[in-house]
Amino acid sequence: MRWCEVLLGLLLLRFGLHALRGLVLPGAVRAAVTREVCQQASYGRFFLGRGDDYGRRYSAFPAGLRREMREMARGMFSFGYDNYMQHAFPEDELNPILCQGRGPDRDPSNLNINDVLGNYSLTLIDALDTLAVMGNASEFQRAVRLVIDTVSFDKDSTVQVFEATIRILGSLLSAHIILTDTNQPFGNMTLSDYDNELLHMAHDLAVRLLPAFENTRTGMPHPRVNLKRGVLPDSRNETCTAGAGSLLVEFGILSRLLGDSTFEWVARRAVRALWSLRSNDTGLFGNVVNIQTGHWVGTLSGLGAGLDSFFEYLLKSYILFGEEEDLDMFNEAYKSIQNHLRRGREACNEGEGDPPLYVNVNMFSGQLMNTWIDSLQAFFPGLQVLKGDIEDAICLHAFYYAIWKRYGALPERYNWQLQAPDVSFYPLRPELVESTYLLYQATKNPFYLHVGMDILLSLEKHTKAKCGYATLHHVVDKSQEDRMESFFLSETCKYLYLLFDEDNPVHMAGHKYLFTTEGHLVPIDPRLRDKSWQDIFITEKKPPRNNEKLSQTKLKTANSSSNCYRVPAERTFSLPLKSVYMRQIDQMVGLL
Repeated sequence: MRWCEVLLGLLLLRFGLHALRGLVLPGAVRAAVTREVCQQASYGRFFLGRGDDYGRRYSAFPAGLRREMREMARGMFSFGYDNYMQHAFPEDELNPILCQGRGPDRDPSNLNINDVLGNYSLTLIDALDTLAVMGNASEFQRAVRLVIDTVSFDKDSTVQVFEATIRILGSLLSAHIILTDTNQPFGNMTLSDYDNELLHMAHDLAVRLLPAFENTRTGMPHPRVNLKRGVLPDSRNETCTAGAGSLLVEFGILSRLLGDSTFEWVARRAVRALWSLRSNDTGLFGNVVNIQTGHWVGTLSGLGAGLDSFFEYLLKSYILFGEEEDLDMFNEAYKSIQNHLRRGREACNEGEGDPPLYVNVNMFSGQLMNTWIDSLQAFFPGLQVLKGDIEDAICLHAFYYAIWKRYGALPERYNWQLQAPDVSFYPLRPELVESTYLLYQATKNPFYLHVGMDILLSLEKHTKAKCGYATLHHVVDKSQEDRMESFFLSETCKYLYLLFDEDNPVHMAGHKYLFTTEGHLVPIDPRLRDKSWQDIFITEKKPPRNNEKLSQTKLKTANSSSNCYRVPAERTFSLPLKSVYMRQIDQMVGLL
């Protein structure tokens, strides 16, 4: 086996598996890598001569290595979760360097903390369905019991409506559905004495969020609400588009499970209000709006922070609820994005010119506003998979992966003109992993398994701390900050695990699931399309169409793997992007 160890070292140097170099791998993982390299070498598949480096590097992913990466992802989740439970619970987050818990900040102006943390065991709740997806029935049941017995929303905590909705409300609903699923696809997750407590808790939280929708002239919600006292007198009237327009999935699920239209009605009214404010000339939205006047305070239009999940939820609410107006709005918004935000050559994998890139523009003129993109935009290739625009998704994903390869993480903002970070921290965000997972489900191309391994090993190498995984303060020097946000367990670890777990119930025939913007699992269930209670919507005004006929293109199917065959079959096991274009993207970010 000694010659295989030598070959492995040469491969790591030759083929740029950046995350592996300098990382002390667990013995079982390194043994598996070495074993599979030897096996592949015996077939002549690893070859150090001249030719297509990209093709050789990504052309195969051995089954044994895949299993080891799955177990590494499981171990990553367990290390973060177990340390949270030991050192931080019942507080909201884990400080992984000092091994302490973190709750809301006493300074109410510290919105970076207080928008998310509500003194309600955030990380435990956010991680519930990840436990189920990984098949850990005993801990899932224990965690559910802890939530029921210890968590209360009767708190003097001011939280962001959007964050409380996607992290807490969404997870409670997902866990409730898992508990009450008669098929129990993840193993027996039931509690013998469960009496819909999580659903009741979700209802209680949503009722406490409802005051945010009151006393606004547009119907869009205040961005923040106090869980005990409602909207406070000094509350701001400015909110981001995503914050106001990305509540429809969770509020809609709650309404349909309860048979009470109130929650979906307020969320849908907010979406319709935003839709009426888009530019008549471009069809674009700004990123910050005044909820009283409807005036655009921020006119930047892009795919990242402040806008991202608004587009995502137009499509996902259609998939879940079957409302045609949601699909009409998504198709029209997508057309405007393609017309005004997309730059570069027309085709992803053909022709001359720069690689496709989505930029930030002025919503009214479509003129370029800056030369940076942010890490949240890395979700968009995954949304394009749901749309069926696989080819374009491949190129945009490759651009973000190239940035990851350069730094071993994604900077919060990256200046594509300067080829350098504008904002250099990385808080363990899941968006690139999410898009990698969805593109693999759509194409089954081993390239995306290599991407996932690179991300997994980078996280293990650069972000692991004494008691969990830490935010990177700077992606260049890899200095750490003492914070592990809850989405690391609810999304980043979940998508990595699912990427490598081929036989997970999520992927089995007969099970169709959708992921919320926080990565919570929701079945695509006919019960969620029941309209018998929807009489309240009959008199509601439909979204304005700006004197322009909406696109009538309809999606044919409704789950993440439904458009697999849009990529030609002969390309399924070749590179998703031609080597010449992959090399071009690497040059674009300064890798070559």
